[in-house]
Amino acid sequence: MPFAANVQDLDPLGFRLGSTLVAALPVLILFYLLVGRRWLASWAGAVGAGVAILVAWLVYGMPLEMASWSFVHGAVFGLLPIGWTVFAAMLLYNMTVETGQFAVIRRSIGGLSGDARVQAVLIGFAFGAFMEGAAGAGSPVAICGAMLVGLGVPPFRAAVICLVANTSPVCYGGLGVPILTLGNVTDIPPETISVMCGHQLPILSCLIPLYMVKCMCSWRETLAIWPALLVGGGSFALFQYFFATMHLWIPGFSLWPLTDIGGGLFSLVSLALFLKFVWKPRVEWRFPGEIPKEEKTKPDLAVGHDPQLEEGKAEAALLLDSAFRNLHTEIPLTARRVAVAWSPFLLMAACLAGAGVIRQQESAQKHALDFQIGRTYYEQPVPTLHNRVERAYELQKPVPSAGLAAIAGVATLEAAVAEGVVVRDGPQGVKFRDREAAVIKISWATAPGTPVFVAAMIAMLFLRMSRSQIQGVFRKTCIQMKVPIPTIACMLGLSYVTKYAGIDATLGVAFAGTGAFYPFFAAILGWLGVFLTGTDAGSNALFGSLQKITATEVWNTHHTGAMSHLTLEQAQLVICTANSTGGVMGKMVDAQSICVATAGTNQIGKEADIFKAVIWHSLFLASVVGVLTALQVFVPPFTHMVPKP
Repeated sequence: MPFAANVQDLDPLGFRLGSTLVAALPVLILFYLLVGRRWLASWAGAVGAGVAILVAWLVYGMPLEMASWSFVHGAVFGLLPIGWTVFAAMLLYNMTVETGQFAVIRRSIGGLSGDARVQAVLIGFAFGAFMEGAAGAGSPVAICGAMLVGLGVPPFRAAVICLVANTSPVCYGGLGVPILTLGNVTDIPPETISVMCGHQLPILSCLIPLYMVKCMCSWRETLAIWPALLVGGGSFALFQYFFATMHLWIPGFSLWPLTDIGGGLFSLVSLALFLKFVWKPRVEWRFPGEIPKEEKTKPDLAVGHDPQLEEGKAEAALLLDSAFRNLHTEIPLTARRVAVAWSPFLLMAACLAGAGVIRQQESAQKHALDFQIGRTYYEQPVPTLHNRVERAYELQKPVPSAGLAAIAGVATLEAAVAEGVVVRDGPQGVKFRDREAAVIKISWATAPGTPVFVAAMIAMLFLRMSRSQIQGVFRKTCIQMKVPIPTIACMLGLSYVTKYAGIDATLGVAFAGTGAFYPFFAAILGWLGVFLTGTDAGSNALFGSLQKITATEVWNTHHTGAMSHLTLEQAQLVICTANSTGGVMGKMVDAQSICVATAGTNQIGKEADIFKAVIWHSLFLASVVGVLTALQVFVPPFTHMVPKP
C-alpha cells in the first residue's frame, strides 16, 4: 500500500505473519548484535535504527526523507532532555567525588552497623537507591558493591546483593529519565506515569530488602532482623509513594524526579535513628569464615575481545577510582562535615523545585515564559513529518455521531466524511482521523538536567573547586557518557521510526493475540527490553509505543468483559507502566550491569557465574510485577489502584 496518503498499513505484505516478521527485524537484529555479537549498545542501536529506516522505506512505503526525519526527531529527544539530564546528574556526582565529599557520605553510612545483613539494607538498598536517583549509569552496583566488599562481604555475594537491590529504584533513576522517556513515546504525561509507578513500586520496595538479605543467609537469620527490614524497606516505600504522587495531594508541587534521592535518604536516616535509639540485632551476623585468598585476588579470565565487558570494566574503574582513593587517609567526621558533604544534593533538590514552579507557570499560561535570556522553551515542527502521518484505521479512536458538530465543526456525518480531515466512516463506524504530531520541543529551562547543572555550578563555587578540578570533572563525565548518551539517542531514534512508520502497530496487533494474558506479558516484554538495551529508559524507548498500541487492541476486545473496570486510558497507562516497572527487574541481568558488578567487586571473569546466580531472581521478580499488573487490570479492588488520566 503506498504511503502517499500518509496512512499507516498494519499488513504491508498482505500476509499477516510475514508482515509481523518483517516488523520484528529491527528488534531481532538489535538482539543478535547485543547478545550474539557482543556489540556495544550504541553501535547496535545505530544499526537497529538503520534497519528500521530501511523497513519503513522499502516495506511500509514511507518516504525515505520522512523516515530519516523520524530518526532525527527521536535522537534529538534522546539528547535533550534525556541525555542532558543523565550528563548533569553524573557531573554532580563526579563533583562530590573529586572534592572528597562522597568519601564523607560513604563513611557516614558504612559505620552505622556492624551486622552484614543490616549493612546490605543500608548500603545495597537505601544508599544504592540514592545513587541510582542521583547518578544512575551503573554507579549503585559498582560503588555499593565495593563498599560491601570493604566491610567484609565476600565479593561474589556483594555483586549478587547489589544487583538484586538495584531494581525497584530504577524507574526513577537519573532523575526519572525512564519515566520521561516513556511519557514521550506514549504521549502519556510523565506525572501520570509516576502516579502509576507509585501504585506499584512501593510494594516491591518492601519486598526487595527481604529478598536480598535472604540471598545472603537462611530464612531464620533473615527474619531475625525483621524490624530493620520493615523500617528500611517500609520507610523507602512510604517516601516513594508520597513523592511519586505528591502532585495529586499538593497541586503545583511536582518533585517526582527526586523520588529515589529523597527515598534513599529518608530510608537511611530512618534506619540509622532506629538502630541508634530503638533496636539493634541481638547478635551481629557476619559471613562465616575467612574469604578464600583466591576470591580476593581473582585474575582476569576474560577471553578474546568483548566490547561490553571492556566498557563495563572501564566504567567501574572511573566510578571507583576517586570514590575510594583516600580510603586510608580518613579524617574525623563531624556534623558540619557531613552536612557539607550532602549539600550539593540539597542544592539540586532546591533547583529542581524552582524548575517545577516555572513548569507550572508554563502550564497555567499555556505558552513559554519570556526571560531576558530567552524563552523557557522553543518548538519546531519536524520537516515532512508533522501532521503528515495518520494512524491505521483499526487503531483510531471511535467518536459518537452526536459529537460530530462539536468536534469536527460539521452538522452531518456525510459532511464530516466529505471534509476528510477530522473523522471518517468505515465498516466499524465513525472514528477520529488522528494525525501524529511531530514537534521538537527544546525545554532548556525546565528539563531536569538544567537545574541539576545549575546546582553543580553553585556547589563548585561553594566547595571552592580549582580550575583543574573542574576541568577534570567535566573530562571524566564526558568519558563516562560516551556510550550511554549515543545509546539513548539511537534507541529513541529507532523507536520514533517504528512509531511513525507503523512498524510498532504491526507488532502490537500481533502481541494482542495473547488476549487477557497480555498484562502479565507486558512486564516480561519490559524485562526483555532492559536485558537488550541495558537501561530502563532504552526499554521504554524501544517498546513504550508498542505497549500502548497492544493495550488498545486488548482493551477493544475485552472492555465489556474482563477489562470492564478500566477505561481505555487507564488500560494504556497500567500496561505501559508495566514496561518500566517490569523492566527494572531485567537490570540485574543486562550485560553492562553484570560487567560493572564484576569489575566493582574484583570478580572479572566470573560474569557467567553471576549471571546464573541472578537470572532466576530476575525472572521471578519480573513475574511478580506481571501478576500485580494483571491484578490491577482485571481484579477489584486492585483496579482502583489505577489512576484516571
